[in-house]
Amino acid sequence: MQLIVVSGLSGSGKSIALTVLEDNGYYCVDNLPANLLLEVTVYLKQSGHERVAVSIDARSSETLHLLPQRLADLRRQKMDIHLLFLDTKTDTLLKRFSETRRRHPLSDNQSTLPECIEMEREMLREIHDLANRIDTSDLSASSLRAWIRDFIGLEPGRLTLLFQSFGFKHGIPLDSDMVFDVRCLPNPHYEALLRPLTGKDGAVIEYMDANSSVNRMFEDIRRFVDDWLPCFIRDNRNYLTVAIGCTGGRHRSVYFVERLARYFTENNQVLVRHRELNA
Repeated sequence: MQLIVVSGLSGSGKSIALTVLEDNGYYCVDNLPANLLLEVTVYLKQSGHERVAVSIDARSSETLHLLPQRLADLRRQKMDIHLLFLDTKTDTLLKRFSETRRRHPLSDNQSTLPECIEMEREMLREIHDLANRIDTSDLSASSLRAWIRDFIGLEPGRLTLLFQSFGFKHGIPLDSDMVFDVRCLPNPHYEALLRPLTGKDGAVIEYMDANSSVNRMFEDIRRFVDDWLPCFIRDNRNYLTVAIGCTGGRHRSVYFVERLARYFTENNQVLVRHRELNA
């Protein structure tokens, strides 16, 4: 049986994630107390369900600390488990709660909304560090749905190497494990014919390929990831996100992500995300 545990901050898009999973054939349980995970999973497995998704988050705060141990118990039973954490910047969450006028789950009429968000973030810290993370701050609902579909298509038992492009002017992605800055390189944005294109287009690729500094930077990043990837695998990491940033996130960073993905796909399970192109 495959089990996907969805967690994350309130307002980060967990409901969207569960809807996508349900539409793709998963039996979904929302707001499951962590102490019931083992019993519910065993019951659903005995009932013949092969794909199950559960949402566990701060709404079950009293038992949340039990989740890592429950996951370890299930892994000892050789169950295929994926932990997905949806993260979002605080200012984005404040805007979303203001628009929907919903009450935060940790609200007690004494703490402010920003204080509740930070309490929740700290409460989920241990889960955050164990999970495959998606920063939903700048994602549309349709982009998040597409990213969730990519996530459930992963081959179990292998580390997933995720390359993500972004623009520094929109902030560094919260889900990054490694961040590389390529803003020092020639910018196609200042070439009139290249400005409306992206790093996926042939003309931009030719422009970047022709520059020796670009190729030297690529080799340095490739070598660094290549050298340290085995250490993350030995550490039993299931996910590693490498973020490449330029100014706007449309040319240089996209070019680097596409080129790195082509190199690493031969021997690794690779996902590609372009935040500013898919927002």
